[in-house]
Amino acid sequence: MQKRTLGRSGLEVSALGFGCMGLSHGFGPATEKNAAIKVIRAAYDGGVTLFDTAEAYGPFTNEELVGEALAPMRDKVVIATKFGFENGIPGQGANSRPPRIRAVAEAALKRLRTDVIDLFYQHRVDPNVPRSPNNPSDRSFRAWWPTPTGCCSVICGCALTWRPGTAAW
Repeated sequence: MQKRTLGRSGLEVSALGFGCMGLSHGFGPATEKNAAIKVIRAAYDGGVTLFDTAEAYGPFTNEELVGEALAPMRDKVVIATKFGFENGIPGQGANSRPPRIRAVAEAALKRLRTDVIDLFYQHRVDPNVPRSPNNPSDRSFRAWWPTPTGCCSVICGCALTWRPGTAAW
């Protein structure tokens, strides 16, 4: 499998990623858990190292599934997950305020059975939260927003690595 480096982060991933949403959300009934774990592990065995999930898928159950499936090979894969909805439910509207992002990160770490989220990004833009860390007039935004380590746009938000206990994201 060919590899790609994401942005300037140095994060190396397989050229093909595996979006795990459909295993538990969005495309009919959820796949039975053991069968879904086999699918995820088969993707890994085929060379896939990038796995994408989100708190909104289920909600929450997809992250739990991905965490369980990838636990044996966690140090060899990149897990991406997303924040951005009130209570993890798209129908309740956007919420990308700093306290919500931190709460999502802490909960996702537990569901994913890991101590680091490799790629953590905004699912949908929250129109109530400023988007530009380059706007010097918005000090509250600059005080908490991390230096992005991956792509950053109004479409995908800012991708970054987050580790608990760090002073800045």
